[in-house]
Amino acid sequence: MPIASTKRAWIVVAVMIGLAAAGAGVYLYRLHRPLPPASAGAEPDIMSQLPPGAPVIAYIDVAALRKLQASPLASMLGLAGADPKEDRDYQNFVRDTGFDYARDLDKVAIAIWPTTLPTPNGGLGENQAVAVADGRFDRDKIKAYALRYGQAVTQGTQSFYVVPGDPPVAFAFLSATRIVLRNGKNLSIPEQLPNASEKNAMQGRINRVAGAPIFAVARTDALPKSFYDNFKNSPQLQGLVRSVKGLTFAGQPQGDRIDVALDAECDSLAHAAEIATLLDGFRMFGTIALSDPKTRRQMTKEQAALLTALASQAKVTHQDRWVRMTLGVTPEMLGPAGSNHAELR
Repeated sequence: MPIASTKRAWIVVAVMIGLAAAGAGVYLYRLHRPLPPASAGAEPDIMSQLPPGAPVIAYIDVAALRKLQASPLASMLGLAGADPKEDRDYQNFVRDTGFDYARDLDKVAIAIWPTTLPTPNGGLGENQAVAVADGRFDRDKIKAYALRYGQAVTQGTQSFYVVPGDPPVAFAFLSATRIVLRNGKNLSIPEQLPNASEKNAMQGRINRVAGAPIFAVARTDALPKSFYDNFKNSPQLQGLVRSVKGLTFAGQPQGDRIDVALDAECDSLAHAAEIATLLDGFRMFGTIALSDPKTRRQMTKEQAALLTALASQAKVTHQDRWVRMTLGVTPEMLGPAGSNHAELR
């Protein structure tokens, strides 16, 4: 039981990023203007401590989102704290360490190396992630708690605390207010150094969304052959998928909803226009399909509501080599998950 609680505590950063990416992609852009960068700005300083070369990078400004405590959105994002009746183990962890991510976590940046994405060195052999987090940490309490179930390991001049789990999680204090966490058995930080072109392309994508409180960036120009094989029965679609070189995500809370969007960077204006037309076609086809009672009977009420909202409210635009899809996500669109969270408030 304690090990499970510890594991949950150290990987909560990745969980929050995952929820943010899945539920809230990118900052909502004004559709009546040409496609400008989404909340463009310099990347947060915390990102400078991530290892270079990761194909996926994400960021969440928890402190900014914490201001939404009166909104169901705070619960949707896991910022309203754990329910003691439902999560006694985590409450015990908070008591023993003095750390509650809903209260004490401020900023998180994470670099991810999925096994499905090849790297210059031929792959890392397992899904790996490195996160850097800012917040308020009681170092003595956290160390004592970690050593109760794990061990301390020195690598170079840095002391890591390794907590058992599947996979294990290791963390180290970089300062009184900053820690680094990583998963997996290997404590070595991945050294996948990008070339100048890759680095500039990734930095350009980050700069497009770096002013948003939630964002993620991914390069998609090195996906494995097996991924494209999924589209081999449709050469035209396969060609369009291959034309996408990168994706940017960001999210902006607006009251009880979060405005989300997704930008796809293509290799040409022509491919961007084709993809925009295709997405609009899928959206219209989905609206027609969802109007059929037979189709709706194959889904739950919540699934039908979410897909209906996506088909009817999602907006698709394009300019130059960029395609954009935007949507406002509300608690109601998430069905019981969003509604139940709202009721907890």
